[in-house]
Amino acid sequence: MEVAPGITMIDTLLGGVPEITAAYLVAGMSPALVEAGAQTSATSVLAALEAIGLGPGDLAWLVMTHVHLDHCGAVGELAAAFPNATVVVHERGARHLVAPDRLVAASAAVYGDLAPLYGGLSPVDEDRVLAAAPGERISLGGTRELVMIEAPGHARHHMAVLDEATGTVIAGDALGVQFPGSGLYPAVPPPEFDLDAALATLATLDRIEPETLLLGHFGPVDDPAEAIAASAERQAAIAHAARDAWREGGGDAVGPAVERVLPLEATVGDASALERWRRLRWCDNNVTGLRTWLERADRTAASGG
Repeated sequence: MEVAPGITMIDTLLGGVPEITAAYLVAGMSPALVEAGAQTSATSVLAALEAIGLGPGDLAWLVMTHVHLDHCGAVGELAAAFPNATVVVHERGARHLVAPDRLVAASAAVYGDLAPLYGGLSPVDEDRVLAAAPGERISLGGTRELVMIEAPGHARHHMAVLDEATGTVIAGDALGVQFPGSGLYPAVPPPEFDLDAALATLATLDRIEPETLLLGHFGPVDDPAEAIAASAERQAAIAHAARDAWREGGGDAVGPAVERVLPLEATVGDASALERWRRLRWCDNNVTGLRTWLERADRTAASGG
């Protein structure tokens, strides 16, 4: 499915379920795949790329917005299948692709019994990894370039990807999750959610004024400016509610406070999307992410930082 000129969306079929996670193939003389999907999605992604007509020598870049396993888990398998491709990732995330054991263990602790749904992460040779700095430009040949945009908040190792030729931003998880037919809901998992950084990222994306805005979960939004504003409002709302509840009632009060200020069912709306949210337990991850953020803030305050 073409979602912008020269940009094809690929459903990576997390756990075999459609419309949860997306990758984006950006055309050019040196084409790039942005996002890899989970390790358990590798076969689906490879089949989709083969169906498009990409041979083993055709892909030049594998670009990761961040190193959460639903976005980067298949990169080892894809790198092996496309031996000429350079893997691009935030400089803070590069070491995790080369030596993934700690990342996989930490992810398993977050996912719990759902960890097999995502799989692990096969290591990538260090000499094939480009540790991208903010503003790094990736040439696709001719005048087409991808620009890596620093985009923390969801994670410290998060970047958005700007295709200047079309004004398209591939935003990863910076805005949150909007399954087809549903409302936008924040994604603020542990361990690195940071409200101030998230709002600064959204302000950066707003200043770019993207013509097209693509989410990792899932696909294009109808109105980029409206989606960015809604994301900022909703992330701030749940974070402020969590902070007030934390101060008044401790960790157990955070989840109910978030549900009161931004009810999942009313906000997401669509029954199929709600089923995905509940199957994946991403709301539980949000609560843990908010608690981790608040614990970190308390430690910083106690240390005089």
